[in-house]
Amino acid sequence: MGSIVGSEDVPVRRLSSRLVYENAWLSVREDRVQRMDGSQGIYSVIDRPDAALVIAAERDGFHLVDQYRYPVAGRYWEFPQGCFPGRRGGDPVELAHRELTEETGLRAGSMTRLGSLFCWQGASGQAIDVFLAGDLVPGPPDREVEEQDMRHRWFTRAEFELMISDGRIRDNSTVAGYTLLLQHERAAG
Repeated sequence: MGSIVGSEDVPVRRLSSRLVYENAWLSVREDRVQRMDGSQGIYSVIDRPDAALVIAAERDGFHLVDQYRYPVAGRYWEFPQGCFPGRRGGDPVELAHRELTEETGLRAGSMTRLGSLFCWQGASGQAIDVFLAGDLVPGPPDREVEEQDMRHRWFTRAEFELMISDGRIRDNSTVAGYTLLLQHERAAG
């Protein structure tokens, strides 16, 4: 468990861990840790399965979804994203197809992985794989009960960028995913 105190690779060593809370979506644990200087403390960690974020792009624009987000008491547009139910893991490409269809009804003929990001690395090890979906075919969404107020709409790229500036998009994974898309586009020429 952990590493040698003072190691440059791992400056914090876990001494013990206890489960504080868990439900169908996440668990919270509290780890007792020892730092490089020998001092001890606690670290709270939120464990969630890895997720997928899908940039559904066509006609120089993007398909976005919004829903009421209880913790921030508001609605904000974002790229479709989520994780497998029941805190289970699975194939990231399968998850990307599932989330896109579930939230927008779109089926993707192609799915290109753009990269992987940490969602909240100061409190969780959850990663999110970012995908670019192409060759889109419309269909009916199949939303979970928690997504019953979700809306789906296509926006031009110019509208999307304005929405970041004016605060209608505030989801960090959406903004970071867009950065990966821009790098992908630059590399492709």
